[in-house]
Amino acid sequence: MEQIVRTTQLLPVVVLLLLESMTVFGDEISPGIFRTPDERFENLPGYDFEPSYAMIDGFRVHYIDEGDATADPVLMLHGEPSWSFLYRKMIPPVVEAGNRVIAPDLIGFGRSDKPASSDTHTYAFHVAAITSLIEDLDLRNITLVGQDWGSLIGLRVAAENPDRFARILLANGGLPTGEGGPGPGFQNWLANVKRMNEVGDMAVGTIVGRIHGPEIIAAYDAPFPDARYKAGPLVMPLLVPISPDQPGAAENRAAWEVFRNWRKPFLTAFSDGDPVTVGGDRVFRERVPGAQGQNHTTIENAGHFLQEEKGEELAAVLIQFIEDNPKP
Repeated sequence: MEQIVRTTQLLPVVVLLLLESMTVFGDEISPGIFRTPDERFENLPGYDFEPSYAMIDGFRVHYIDEGDATADPVLMLHGEPSWSFLYRKMIPPVVEAGNRVIAPDLIGFGRSDKPASSDTHTYAFHVAAITSLIEDLDLRNITLVGQDWGSLIGLRVAAENPDRFARILLANGGLPTGEGGPGPGFQNWLANVKRMNEVGDMAVGTIVGRIHGPEIIAAYDAPFPDARYKAGPLVMPLLVPISPDQPGAAENRAAWEVFRNWRKPFLTAFSDGDPVTVGGDRVFRERVPGAQGQNHTTIENAGHFLQEEKGEELAAVLIQFIEDNPKP
């Protein structure tokens, strides 16, 4: 009888522990893969787009798909540690101008599934995932908009699938091959990221939205309930090729050979306040034939995340770029 009483007394504790365990692991949809609860994306400022999903390599990939489905697509690729929320100011005016906009979340970011292992996040993995998405959606005559890792991935996808792309707008991005090593701005960022990896966490919202207030910081934090969801943001800065023998460097050199003969319209729109990519637009203007004669621009009073700070202005540049360069 005494044993029964003790067991009965323990039942509430056992139930509580089980409930806590379900809370901790409830969003781990399979071993090592996390999916952010939908409610974390409710009532975000300016972000009320209907979600769309595709299954890519066993992961659920989220993308925004706005505008006339028969119109030529504009593919907007974010970098790290941001997500498609970054493009919320650009999507409505670009759609209103008659375009279809596709804005995916990279695997590990936004509403897409989040592998907990940093080993999943290779340069080749993300290039393959975006390639699969555009193939699954059968996107053609694409205008690419790439920034940060959105450019490292997008430019590779375009170089490896040139027949699917009509135009490229590059904003605060690049295609590094490791020659010359990283510049001082990126060296500082790498040092910070290495410290973040040592503690196993990253203040995503603060990094992207710190000058815009708590509501915007919370929106950039929304995809990441805790550190277990942040393998992508933590590891991707370490994947940028900063030496010629690093994974991705050889493939980027091959992509550059494509761009040295790229005659389709190519526009640079960098900001004036980004220490990481400063001066990087010049190499594209000089080496890419399709950049000749384009109305290259500098977005003033903006930092690295220029879509957040000057999204409407960048959207206007993009719309004009498409109008100035109609399909042949």
